[in-house]
Amino acid sequence: MTNRLDGPQDPRGGDDAARGSSSGPNQAHGASLDLSDGPPPPADAEAAPGTTSPAKSDAGPAPAASAGPSKLGPPPTMAIWFLLPGALLLGAMVIYPIIYSIFRSLYDGTGDTFVGVDNYAAIFSDSSTLTTIRNNLIWVVVAPALVTAVGLIFAVLTERIRWATAFKLIVFMPMAVSLMASGVIFRLVYEQAPDRGVANAVISSVDGLFGSHQGYPDARPRENDQAPVAAQQGAVVTKQTAKPGQAVLIPLVGVKPDTLASAAAAKAVQPGPGELAGTVWVDFTQGGGGALNQVDGTEKALAGVTVEAVQNGAVKATASTEADGTFRFAGLAPGDYTVRLPQSNFEAGFTGVSWLGPTLITPAIIGAFIWVWAGFSMVLIAAGLAAIPRDALEAARIDGATEWQVFRKITIPLLSPVLLVVFVTMIINTLKVFDLVFVIAPGSVQPQANVIALEMWRVSFGGGGNQGLGSALAIFLLILVLPFMIINIRRFRRDNQ
Repeated sequence: MTNRLDGPQDPRGGDDAARGSSSGPNQAHGASLDLSDGPPPPADAEAAPGTTSPAKSDAGPAPAASAGPSKLGPPPTMAIWFLLPGALLLGAMVIYPIIYSIFRSLYDGTGDTFVGVDNYAAIFSDSSTLTTIRNNLIWVVVAPALVTAVGLIFAVLTERIRWATAFKLIVFMPMAVSLMASGVIFRLVYEQAPDRGVANAVISSVDGLFGSHQGYPDARPRENDQAPVAAQQGAVVTKQTAKPGQAVLIPLVGVKPDTLASAAAAKAVQPGPGELAGTVWVDFTQGGGGALNQVDGTEKALAGVTVEAVQNGAVKATASTEADGTFRFAGLAPGDYTVRLPQSNFEAGFTGVSWLGPTLITPAIIGAFIWVWAGFSMVLIAAGLAAIPRDALEAARIDGATEWQVFRKITIPLLSPVLLVVFVTMIINTLKVFDLVFVIAPGSVQPQANVIALEMWRVSFGGGGNQGLGSALAIFLLILVLPFMIINIRRFRRDNQ
């Protein structure tokens, strides 16, 4: 038997031959020894005779190890040149104004006398600034919650209606309008006169659907013995009773010409069989003339007046005058009736809600704010709804959950991150609100609608001339905004991790 070293060597290299040459006396005769699992030979050990050393293989010397990590791309100093313009702009427009405002808030209005924290103390001692803080508190509590709720409702509706894209476009359109223009729009919307203000025109139209009419607060009967009617506890009643088949005349005076500008001419009525009819008109002829207590061709009718037929103190029938002032009662039982115009005819008609008054000015401006920002809230929440896995909703419906339960227990929890972002963003916007309050609120009620941002401008540049107090208000507003900005930043970082 011959050793493996006597045979031809493996042409694939000298490693196997080298391992074969290390056979010892404990190795079985004719078997090869495999030391691949053992420790490697020392680096400076010489190979056995007849073998090829790995260090002297034909592959040549191994490449030297790199001294450090390879550098790819431009050097880090290049990033500084790209960041420098933005950093300079940020410092000039944000950091420097903040530092200077802090410095300026420690001086008086002229900037010559150091007053310390007196300006900050004035914020919480002056009644006007306390009103601004109260108004801002109302804004923070009410406006963000309503904007988020309205946006959520719109976002859910857009998933269930046709033409959702057109609906989203209409709701989002106010975002394309500046806040100054939005303020001008709502200043017109909140005009008190129903013929000019859209809000009061809508209320007046709805009120008219339920039978309301324009009152005649100045109308009254003539105070003489010849007048067929008389005033009685705010109402106007006939002095003589009438029976079905008779005509009743109710002449009034005192109505302003402006009220009668579009009124039709009065007309004498002829009652039909069994009817009690009459005319209500203004017994006055422009320029003089005309017969007393008689309907003349140029005298104006009073339309929309409520007329009652009263018998023994009870109202038996009610009618309303036509455009020509005539009224008719049909189907009355035989007997004597007193015709009465109730007091409601002589009360002032709907003159409009005073939206821009001191009581409703803040809610009115909040309504304009909701109109502007509801589209922004809807778009963000709709994006969150689109990311909700539909299998979770379908599984809940299969398990028997109602749509309200699915919305309350699945949709809302899954949307909570988006709702929180919208809510916090709206809080920041409400704390900084300025344009809407400045434009919508008239000058006479601006003290009641004032907010911190508007007070800061008014004190500094709007006639106050006290830039020390204005700077203190600016820093106070910054302190209020910072916590909510930090919440948003942390939220964004958490979502990106």
